[in-house]
Amino acid sequence: MRLVLAIAAAAILAGCAEAPPKPKVQEEYVVVLPGPDGRTGTVVVERAGAQQVLNEPYSASRIASDGQQSAAKASPQDVGAAFGSTLGALPARPTKFLLYFVTGKDELTAESKADLDKVLAELRNRPSPDVLAIGHTDTVGAPDLNDRLSLQRAERVKALLVGIGIPAEKIFVAGRGERELLVPTADNVDEPQNRRVEINVR
Repeated sequence: MRLVLAIAAAAILAGCAEAPPKPKVQEEYVVVLPGPDGRTGTVVVERAGAQQVLNEPYSASRIASDGQQSAAKASPQDVGAAFGSTLGALPARPTKFLLYFVTGKDELTAESKADLDKVLAELRNRPSPDVLAIGHTDTVGAPDLNDRLSLQRAERVKALLVGIGIPAEKIFVAGRGERELLVPTADNVDEPQNRRVEINVR
């Protein structure tokens, strides 16, 4: 009996002498992606006093289950494999288009007619977009007439978007007349860039 107790006591002491296992650390993978304009922000990853600054496209940081932190360089394929389902679930980024108009009319310029197909193709690829079309004029003519003309231009763009299948209730229009000039001018100045419709999509 004494021998059994001695063996048990020795086993307990041996168990106490062993270092407790290290707790597992949750693995982490952080990647900085470039924005739609190609610019990249900065992310600082810090754990247990170790710090990494990620400020280049696809720069990455990995934290393994043992707590080791390492720098890495990801590729678009790596990002797709690791985060594809998450990225696919995100809504499309907001975007903006500009279409320009003939003086005094709600008719697109020849250049904007050429650009129209690109705009419509982009909008067709967005599932159920919300669209805000804001019409503008230059400073030629009376302000009240320009208010009406700017709204007519926005309504013309809405009709084009409805024509490719975007529900009318998803398109909001507004006319700002000559209040928000893209190129500031004096009164009665014919400025092509001010005769426009801004299409904001989200």
